[in-house]
Amino acid sequence: MAFYDHTIKTRKGEEIDLATLKGKVVLVVNTATGCGFTPQYEGIEKLYEKYHEQGFEVLDFPCNQFGNQAPGSDAEIHEFCTARYKTQFEQMSKIDVNGENELPLYTFLKQEKSEDEIEGIKNKMAMKAVEKISTSCKKPGDIKWNFTKFLVDKEGKVVARYSPTCEPAKIDDAIAKLI
Repeated sequence: MAFYDHTIKTRKGEEIDLATLKGKVVLVVNTATGCGFTPQYEGIEKLYEKYHEQGFEVLDFPCNQFGNQAPGSDAEIHEFCTARYKTQFEQMSKIDVNGENELPLYTFLKQEKSEDEIEGIKNKMAMKAVEKISTSCKKPGDIKWNFTKFLVDKEGKVVARYSPTCEPAKIDDAIAKLI
């Protein structure tokens, strides 16, 4: 199964066939509204504003598997993000990224890129600590925490997996090369 073979649901319950994203660069990210990484919404929005007109999309999947940091309904999460961070990209329906109920798209993404790219010893140590407290991270390749990011090129190839410690601005050059 390939990236474009998947379907996902928006926060409104509408199905999206990922084949409609062929020819676009896509950032897929699992998010939470009550996390220390939540301010990354601002950086993700900046990337979206900068590159959207050139064929860049963001797939934002709220996920409550890490410290119950994405409580609330899809509508409440959307309201928080648009009010606090002025996000314009569409949010998907809340999902699981690990375990028996994980979204099949995430099974695919994790098979394609099983390890986070983590820069710096401080970030590596932080992610080792996070991995220990992450109750849903049970097997190699599992998502360790909120704001893990996957970058997908115009052909649907998963080209990178970034750890939650990676600020969105650090992904800018990679997006620019793929656009």
